Amino acid sequence: MASSSSFVSDSQYCPRWKYDVFLSFRGEDTRKTFTSHLYEGLKNRGIFTFQDDKRLEQGDSISGELLKAIEESQVSLIVFSRNYATSRWCLNELVKIMECKEEENGQTVIPIFYDVDPSQVRYQSDSFAEAFAKHESRYKDDVEGMQKVQGWRTALTAAANLKGYDIRDGIESEKIQQIIDHISSKFCKSARFLSYLQDVVGIHAHLEELKSLLQIEINDVRIVGIWGIGGIGKTTIAKAIFDTLSHQFKAACFLANVKENAKKNLLHFLQNTLLSELLRKNDDYVNNEYDGKCMIQSRLSSMKVLIVLDDIDHGDHLEYLAGDVGWFGNGSRVVVTTRNKQLIENNDAIYELHTLPDDEAMQLFNQHAFKKEVPDECFKKFSLEVVYYAKGLPLALKVWGSMLHKKGVDKWKKIVDKIKNKSNSKIIEKLKISYDGLEPEEQIIFLDIACFFRGDNREEVMQIVESYDSGAEYILDALIDKSLVFISEYGGIEMHDLIEDMGKYIVKMQKDSGKPSRVWNVEDFEDVMMDNMGTMTVEAIWLKFCEKPCFSKESIKNMQRLRILSIWYYGSTSQRDSEDCSIEYLPNNLCCFVWHSYPWKLLPENFNPRRLVHLELQWSSLHYLWNETKQFLSLRRIDLSYSNSLKRTPDFKGMPNLEYLNLMDCRSLEEVHHSLEYCKKLIQLNLYHCKSLERFPYVNVESLESLDLDVCYSLEKFPEILGIIKPELKITMSRTGIRELPLSFFDLQPHLTELHLNGMENLVSLPSSICKSKGLVRIDVSFCVKLESLPEEIGDLENLEKLDASYTLISRPPSSIVRLNNLKFLTFANRVRRVYFFFPQVDEGLRSLEYLDLTCCYIIDGGLPEDIGSLSSLKELKLSGNNFEHLPRSIAQLGALEYLKLSYCKRLTQLPEDIGSLSSLKELKLGGNNFEHLPRSIAQLGALEYLELSDCKRLTQLPEDIGSLSSLKELKLGGNNFELLPQSIAQLGALQTLDLSRCMRLTQLPEFPQQLHTIAADWSNDSICNSLFQNISSLQHDICTSDSLSLRVFTTEGDNIPRWFHHREDGTSIFVKLPKNWYVSENFLGFAVCFSGQFIDGIAHLFCYHGRPVTCIAQKLALSIHSEYHVFPAIHCFLVPLTGLLDKLKANGKTPNDYGCIKLTFSEEVKKCGLRLLYKHHDSVTRICRIL
Repeated sequence: MASSSSFVSDSQYCPRWKYDVFLSFRGEDTRKTFTSHLYEGLKNRGIFTFQDDKRLEQGDSISGELLKAIEESQVSLIVFSRNYATSRWCLNELVKIMECKEEENGQTVIPIFYDVDPSQVRYQSDSFAEAFAKHESRYKDDVEGMQKVQGWRTALTAAANLKGYDIRDGIESEKIQQIIDHISSKFCKSARFLSYLQDVVGIHAHLEELKSLLQIEINDVRIVGIWGIGGIGKTTIAKAIFDTLSHQFKAACFLANVKENAKKNLLHFLQNTLLSELLRKNDDYVNNEYDGKCMIQSRLSSMKVLIVLDDIDHGDHLEYLAGDVGWFGNGSRVVVTTRNKQLIENNDAIYELHTLPDDEAMQLFNQHAFKKEVPDECFKKFSLEVVYYAKGLPLALKVWGSMLHKKGVDKWKKIVDKIKNKSNSKIIEKLKISYDGLEPEEQIIFLDIACFFRGDNREEVMQIVESYDSGAEYILDALIDKSLVFISEYGGIEMHDLIEDMGKYIVKMQKDSGKPSRVWNVEDFEDVMMDNMGTMTVEAIWLKFCEKPCFSKESIKNMQRLRILSIWYYGSTSQRDSEDCSIEYLPNNLCCFVWHSYPWKLLPENFNPRRLVHLELQWSSLHYLWNETKQFLSLRRIDLSYSNSLKRTPDFKGMPNLEYLNLMDCRSLEEVHHSLEYCKKLIQLNLYHCKSLERFPYVNVESLESLDLDVCYSLEKFPEILGIIKPELKITMSRTGIRELPLSFFDLQPHLTELHLNGMENLVSLPSSICKSKGLVRIDVSFCVKLESLPEEIGDLENLEKLDASYTLISRPPSSIVRLNNLKFLTFANRVRRVYFFFPQVDEGLRSLEYLDLTCCYIIDGGLPEDIGSLSSLKELKLSGNNFEHLPRSIAQLGALEYLKLSYCKRLTQLPEDIGSLSSLKELKLGGNNFEHLPRSIAQLGALEYLELSDCKRLTQLPEDIGSLSSLKELKLGGNNFELLPQSIAQLGALQTLDLSRCMRLTQLPEFPQQLHTIAADWSNDSICNSLFQNISSLQHDICTSDSLSLRVFTTEGDNIPRWFHHREDGTSIFVKLPKNWYVSENFLGFAVCFSGQFIDGIAHLFCYHGRPVTCIAQKLALSIHSEYHVFPAIHCFLVPLTGLLDKLKANGKTPNDYGCIKLTFSEEVKKCGLRLLYKHHDSVTRICRIL
């Protein structure tokens, strides 16, 4: 067995790369669009990416920092765009990248062709030719310059010849996902994360041993436990294996400190974290752990995942987070670390960690005590003694080594003597020696972290701590140097479990002596409050998730030393209302005052905590804080969110350092005090859903980065802005009552990129000054139901990419709108007044427009531009619910169009004959129209995947050659008057879903294509049901597998079993007594079965009662449910052919008619089921039914 890990180099796991990916791009082309989306996607996947956000791309030379970043990147992604070659900066960057590629073990280079053809880059044609003409003109008299230009050409040609991605060929989001998947799967985990492994003793042996247990090359699901005592390195090893292997899985999640989070009744939060990490989408998936179990099973059962559950100490942890290998897809691995071997199942592999052998223990100790492998001669004797008494425990070696670092011989002797004296003590007593060696001020902050702040953000903790010790940053660094705390990769202050235990053990010793300094559990709090025990010594109270605390107003008066008071209490409203209206005293020594659901209406008048940094009284019963001006010079944060009784804010004059003010959802708040103008350091102001707010006169924006006024219904006037606005300021004011924006609003925000005004029901117009904000990328004025127009100069917003003007009164967009050549998304859908809408002529403008939504705009003939076909980039066009009779002829020229929606255009009776020219079209929605026929060219839409023709009542037939739609996956024909469907439907080889619901005249289903699995029809019609199963019987093939009967399943919407099934039962099984001579050779097709619910597994039994003992044939059922069409509720149909149940070996000389009963049993997820004997000829059905 390998020895335990701790902190020396193992080059195999330590790549030289600092970054995973370097992004090279032309800023003006793609910074705010493709490149930003790609960067976010890479970052969210944990791929460490260098993107120069501040690049100016001016001049020839690029910075040394950039050159170094290229050299230290494993992969370079080059985004070639139309203007890439105009930038000498980009070209020099490219040359450096290609040089690095040619080095031994050089980096990988992947070109991405954004809006250019690879040949344009390869041969420097079109826009690249124009750029190089300018470069050559610039350097025509400069030999060295012309050599540089030739080097650029060579690099471009070489890069374009590499295998890469052409973004023009598909949906941008899908291409980005492909690139990210490629990078994630092909290349190793971030070098930044793996670099720490170079200091871990023996890591190679640990990883190899764990890999042999995990066996990720085998496609099963395994759980592996890492077991050992505290402080032995379990978490370190688990993190190393996670970082080394995670890129080989579809998704991965490392759940740290499971024990600590579970103690706080946060198991469902851990489940949410697990699901969010693995599904790569932040969401609150579950509200309790029981729902969480079901959600994990259902969402992860088909995913190959790697999960690490760090520090479990209870059976519930595994039961609710990874209860069974069946929860996860094939190839998945779950690693758990624990001190309790019994929590790991007997059949799961266990990797037992042992203490370090002497040589590795000495190596680890020397690293922390001397920062080298060999100690100075005068310390060798002491080093051997320390290593001996540490007994190979890595944590003790690390802490003691750090404590002795840079100490003299005399100090060493004293500390080693203390260690000797504790040689027989438990580990916490031994570790306490490191605490005893701290300075008094270091001890205070160490205990605060151990008891309260572990895991919290460093910056926020330091704000609090600095209020009672100005040298807090220096002290924190000292604690880090002494290996007592560390900073996590997410910026939190962390420590080992045993170090935390040691800190709390020290405080418990203080309590036992009658002098408690810190309180964090309810029992101790009640001792202090009710028994008045130790009130004079208590410095901090920190209660989380407690019920109504037992609070004594008398005891609090004695707590003169109280620095921190934090109570998270979730009591009911009735409990809070029963409290007295006020409290007489709170300690003025408080630095941090947090009380969720603070029960009193007021704060004490004599409450003047001059060192107060954080005041957080969410969900309080406060009506106001205080009346007069008070001096709180240290106050940084006020959070009164969800305080529904709060009517006004305090005077802010005495709070010059206030940075965060959160008044979110204070629904009774009527006024923000005008003195807020004095808060020049305010960074964040949240007034979201202060629906009664009427007066908000001033706001100082010198430091402001976020102002949220969303859902302030009663606020009719925007506050006066004081100071110079920062470029990063984000203002949101959707659904406010503001009538107009001040004329200076946009003059003050030249860097504004997004403007969200949606839901401002009183807004009548936009000032023309909006068009001065040239950096605007997105404007949202949707649901501004009184807005009648856009500024005439809107075409000046050259960077605008998205404009949402849905649900407004706008009927004539300004003609300048066609000049928005970066615009990708435009909608005027669902106008709120019935006035005809007219879109201006395109005039070859809107060259980047991909999405145009004009749904329900009251468009008549002439309202659409005749040259709409010149929108060369348009991918999605929505025109449903309009009044035109004809479409512009040029619509068939939209070569990039993928989605066309024309539903419920009642006056539209025909489509253009050349609609088949839309070669890229994937989705066509024509439901609710009055077509009598479809143009024959519709069968030429080779890329079409979705066709909707529902409720086209006058359409009586489909084109005979509809089977030519080779890519069609979903066909919706519901509510039509078809009597027959073309036989060519059977030729739709890709068809998966067919909707024939409400087709009342249809009596027979067409022959099914092989891929069809979801069908909607009139199941009350016996002929339709019979036709369905006749079709299913013709599709049966290769039904027998080694141990299960593999059957095709069809899914449809519904809950009740159709009456066509003669036998119907509620529950998970159905038992049918078969009539005499039920089997008719060459006529019997099998047992038609239907069930509702979710199928997990099932079994079919045939019983023969002739003779003794009773003969029974049992056969497992394996159903192939591949539907991506998630209907709810759903019923599923399949056919069990007799050949699957009865063969010569099983029959034992008996005939089918010797078997008199059939029973089908399903798993508990099935709610109802039905069965019918299926025959080729209907007369057989009638005869058998008569017998039944």
